[in-house]
Amino acid sequence: MAKDRSITVERLIPAPAQSIFDVLADPAQHPLIDGSGSVRGTLGSQPQRLSLGAKFGMSMRIGVSYPIVNTVVEFEEGRRIAWRHFGGHVWRYELEPGRGGTLVRETFDWSVAHSPLAVELMGFPRRNRRGMERTLERLADYVTASPA
Repeated sequence: MAKDRSITVERLIPAPAQSIFDVLADPAQHPLIDGSGSVRGTLGSQPQRLSLGAKFGMSMRIGVSYPIVNTVVEFEEGRRIAWRHFGGHVWRYELEPGRGGTLVRETFDWSVAHSPLAVELMGFPRRNRRGMERTLERLADYVTASPA
C-alpha cells in the first residue's frame, strides 16, 4: 500500500466561494492570510489575478529569507486553484459552496515532490498542518471582516 503523502485541512467559512477565491487568486493577498509566518510579500512583477500557468514570485522566510517562484498548475474559477514551485509539491485550495457558506479545503501534496522523503525528514507535513489551520482561520477572518 502506498504511503499517503498529502494532508488536508478544511473549514466552513461563512462567505461566498467567489469572495474567497478572489483572495486566493490574488498573490498580493497571500501574505495577509498566511498562517505559517513564512510568506512575507510578493516578489517582482505579479499578475493581478492568477490563472492556469501563471507564475508568481513570493518573498519567503523559514529561518532565512529566500525568493520562490510558483506556477499555477490547477485552476477552476471559483472552485479550485493550486500551485507548485521547484520542489514539485503542490498547495491546493478547493471550495465547495453550501448551506451556511463555503467549505474550503487546503491540501499540501508532497507525493509529487522531487524528494518526498526530504520533505518528511525536514518535518514539513506536521509543521504545514498547523500553518494550514491558521491560514484557513485567517482567511475566514479576512473575508468576513466588515469594511472599515
